Amino acid sequence: MQRTFFAVALLALAAVATVLILPASAAGGAHWKLLTPIVTASSTGNIRVQLVDGVGRPIANPAVTSVRVDMSPDAMAAMTAPAKILPAKEPGVVVVQTNLYAPGRWAVILTATVDGKPVKGSVVVTAAQKSAEAAPPPPASHRILYYRNPMGLADTSPEPKKDAMGMDYIPVYADEVTKIRGAVRLTTEKIQRAGVRTTAVMRMPLAKTVRATGTIAADENRQAVVTARFSGFIEKLFVSQTGDVVRAGEPLMRVWIESPEVLIKEADYIGSLASHSEASAAMAAAILRQYGVPQAELNAMKKSGRPTRTITITAPMSGTVMEKAVVEGMHFASGDTLFKITDVSHLWVLADVSERDLATVKPGQVATITFRDDPSASFQGKVLFVYPALDPVTRTVKVRIALANTGDRLRIGQYADVRIAAPVSKTPVLAVPVSAVLDDGTRQIAFVSEPGGMFEPRKLKLGARSGDMVEVLSGLKLGERVVTSGNFLIDAESNLETALQTFTPGPRK
Repeated sequence: MQRTFFAVALLALAAVATVLILPASAAGGAHWKLLTPIVTASSTGNIRVQLVDGVGRPIANPAVTSVRVDMSPDAMAAMTAPAKILPAKEPGVVVVQTNLYAPGRWAVILTATVDGKPVKGSVVVTAAQKSAEAAPPPPASHRILYYRNPMGLADTSPEPKKDAMGMDYIPVYADEVTKIRGAVRLTTEKIQRAGVRTTAVMRMPLAKTVRATGTIAADENRQAVVTARFSGFIEKLFVSQTGDVVRAGEPLMRVWIESPEVLIKEADYIGSLASHSEASAAMAAAILRQYGVPQAELNAMKKSGRPTRTITITAPMSGTVMEKAVVEGMHFASGDTLFKITDVSHLWVLADVSERDLATVKPGQVATITFRDDPSASFQGKVLFVYPALDPVTRTVKVRIALANTGDRLRIGQYADVRIAAPVSKTPVLAVPVSAVLDDGTRQIAFVSEPGGMFEPRKLKLGARSGDMVEVLSGLKLGERVVTSGNFLIDAESNLETALQTFTPGPRK
């Protein structure tokens, strides 16, 4: 029955391909006759045309001077096809080799000379699609189940049709329908067009990077204050300006003692030495040291046997003079601050760590610190202490980080950008790239690539994130391949497939 139908169709197409004969330009009514009314579209083939005289007899050996193939019968003369003349053995027959790339009516326009006179004519040939009967039947798994709306609407049809905009409904094949809800099968061509890329689920150690800002502060273990323990006057300053660097034991200033208590203890010390009372001398020396009298001054009094009204006060530690509250000739009283010295070779960074990151920050972790004056340079520090108090306004906690001031480049009070490498767990964990996760705010999914172009959605439970990787607590297995690029297209196809699965295909017109 089908063969009869296609035979009738071919005869109908042949009837359409009527030979159009243009009046001959010369040679007594010679014209072109079409011998191949139908050819196959989108394939290279031959069209046989014969030059005959006014009564239909072949004219031998026509000399073809030009040939053109176009769609002028349908008013599209600009659409041309390549054409080449091949040799033929039959009298008057010309073979035109061409490729009619679109179905429809095509004009073959030929010009030849007969007895020195030009003969020009045109014939119309029909380019038809390949017969479906000749193609092998599709496998059962690739048969068409129904047709779906091209705009993604929940509308299906058991047979081909067009929507209101004239767009063809899209066929849905049996091998595209899966039992897994939301799973979708894509052709190789569609996968390539979408730029789909996959990667394997890995097991790896993850370290969460905690970012914070902070400021440089002095190391509280490397600070000293020189305070007056008696009253007196400044006779001579050896360190005259703030910022000078001093070493431990280096002279800071020479002072004149006004306090009678110190002078009395000096006299007790000298008297005890003269009476050879070692216990009394030792006690007097200890009291003088408490007044800030250096051991060198005690040795000098012991040697001379006389008390002194001036002593030299020395630096208690090495460092930089951060504050200098004295000038030569100034009077000072007991308790006055004279100098503040800080060792800036090692500093602290006080970082403000967000409340949500506190659980992962521990003492001993390594911190990478950069500064805004030169972001390309970085320093390595170590977390020393996490402060016990939370700021109720900023919801941050101070974290103390020790930092070596290499080359004295850093300054107290300077802003710092801090990154702390905080391990997520003690053992490696399952992880995938962040680009593999689709998060709509209520769910996190990834598409797993299966054989045969199948992509299955998996609902995930995620853990900590480290850079461009994220921990997977459940939903995936080691070695499975997840989509990292093109997953938005797959998600759209999956949502459409899920919606269509809720409808039973029926004759909707």
